[in-house]
Amino acid sequence: MNRFEGKVVLVTGGGSGIGLATVKRFLSEGASVVVAGRSEKRLKDAVAGMPEDKVLAVATDVSSREQCDRLVAEAVARFGRLDTVVNAAGMNLVGSVSDTSDESWRQCMGSDLDSIFYIARAALVHLRKTRGSIVNVGSVSSLGGGWSHAAYCAAKAGVANLTRSIACDNGRFGVRANTVCPGLTITGMVDGIMDDQALLEKAWERIPLRRAGQPEEIASAVAYLASDEAAFITGITLAVDGGQTCTDGGPEWGK
Repeated sequence: MNRFEGKVVLVTGGGSGIGLATVKRFLSEGASVVVAGRSEKRLKDAVAGMPEDKVLAVATDVSSREQCDRLVAEAVARFGRLDTVVNAAGMNLVGSVSDTSDESWRQCMGSDLDSIFYIARAALVHLRKTRGSIVNVGSVSSLGGGWSHAAYCAAKAGVANLTRSIACDNGRFGVRANTVCPGLTITGMVDGIMDDQALLEKAWERIPLRRAGQPEEIASAVAYLASDEAAFITGITLAVDGGQTCTDGGPEWGK
């Protein structure tokens, strides 16, 4: 498919994991892609071998308003337009309210929530011109609380409702905004979990498909929501989680 031929897509967190899988997906469908990430070295490694005329890598701290403004400006200066923004940058933070310092709280909010506000605010003037879209990567933690993840759950819940508000305010301009909420997905963020067999057995009890997702599976959902096939979809929060959030939280009765 070439659903994004002639389109320009900006992906934050594009140096690894879900972000990198998303970059590759859009490239495979004809888009030019601006790839943002905090680490310049990781970005260079990530885009090595990608077509130079179709890819722009920009080292960016997305918790900084100034750097987000610069990123969007560089994207438009290079490719002349902006059609889709995918906010995949983020961090995990383990800790209850009692365990979380002011500094850690602000770091998590800056990376996971402030970044989406800054990027959206800078990008919307361009997206209105192209009647484009925003796809924000939330989490199943956008949909409920969790143990020892107070800041992360708060930030990701904020992502989902911020996205809904963007959808409400910008639909009249033809701009759509949606959230994709991955469940347990094989990225560097969960390396320790994947080595813990006992913990995985507990996870499978909550996931009907009995496995973790792959970054490419999340990227497929992102690409769909950004495409014209989803032209009448805005403001949704789509769980891509193997069925984790379809259960009532109880055990598997009758085993």
